[in-house]
Amino acid sequence: MLQDTINIKINQIEESRINQVDWDNLPFGKVFSDHMLVMDYDNGAWKTPEIMPFGTVPFHPATSAIHYGQSIFEGLKAFRGADGEIRVFRADMNAKRFNESAKRMCMPEIPVENFVECIRKLIELDRNWVPDREGYSLYIRPFMYATDEFVGIRPSDKYKFLIFTCPVGAYYAEPVKVKIEEYYTRAAEGGVGRAKAAGNYASSLYPAKLAQEKGFHQLLWTDGKTHEYIEESGTMNVMFLIDGKLITPGEENDTILRGITKRSVIEVAKKWGYEVEERRVRVDEVLQAIRDGRLTECFGAGTAATIAHIEKIGYRDEIFDLPALETREFSNRMSRYLTDIKIGAETDSFGWTMKV
Repeated sequence: MLQDTINIKINQIEESRINQVDWDNLPFGKVFSDHMLVMDYDNGAWKTPEIMPFGTVPFHPATSAIHYGQSIFEGLKAFRGADGEIRVFRADMNAKRFNESAKRMCMPEIPVENFVECIRKLIELDRNWVPDREGYSLYIRPFMYATDEFVGIRPSDKYKFLIFTCPVGAYYAEPVKVKIEEYYTRAAEGGVGRAKAAGNYASSLYPAKLAQEKGFHQLLWTDGKTHEYIEESGTMNVMFLIDGKLITPGEENDTILRGITKRSVIEVAKKWGYEVEERRVRVDEVLQAIRDGRLTECFGAGTAATIAHIEKIGYRDEIFDLPALETREFSNRMSRYLTDIKIGAETDSFGWTMKV
């Protein structure tokens, strides 16, 4: 375990690459900041983390993660406000979820305060990479993978934890079209659906590709047993406003990722006086609500997009058009409110942001 007060070694880059960035053409996840943080785990303990120039990481052909999939990650963002302050949104929640993933994947945990401090120190060093444009942010990617040089199925004894950052614009440039998936399964009960494990995303690529070939952006995954209940989408949790109630699939089983943006939406909705239901959500319930005009809003909640409006839902041979975006009072208000907290334009009464 790391000590409560973490010592971070810093090896600073000689010359920043920031002047090479085309801020008017900023693809998501392809432009990287100057530095990254690296920390190794060996002999039952984490070593001293080091911030170093961003670059490639060499690995042995028998590196355990490549063969047996012990790899987890997180995603969060830093924002620059009109006041010039930089704020990171709910980093402690990401740290806790990272440790839940680590436990499920038989990997070492990192104390929450150390995880958060590693992020804070890295952002402090690369603070000039946090964009000052509306709708832009600095995406933060912490991840960990097994590094034993050994071909054999067992938990690794060694691990590498890294954090790098990317200045990004909007993840979705337009409202999202989703298809309800009835054959392929994202996660089964007793599996690793709740963990943010790399393999979960690898297995979803092919069914997502099939949906994209039909004009959809993402899938709405259903339960692995019956495909009768909606679970989540490819990059976000899903939420519905039906009969004035905010309804979202519950987390009573271990097949749904515990979304930090989703949890934030729920907490704010309750503060605003909305009735919230976290429960199993049937596919036919949602479709009937659309037909009856009782479903007034449908959106995804996730780090990449915050609030992603869903404009069409595909089910078998039908396409359901959802209410116009300008009529969506709740999700439009929520999107603005959460954004304003992140940039300091709204009082952070929840204590969700960390200033850097």
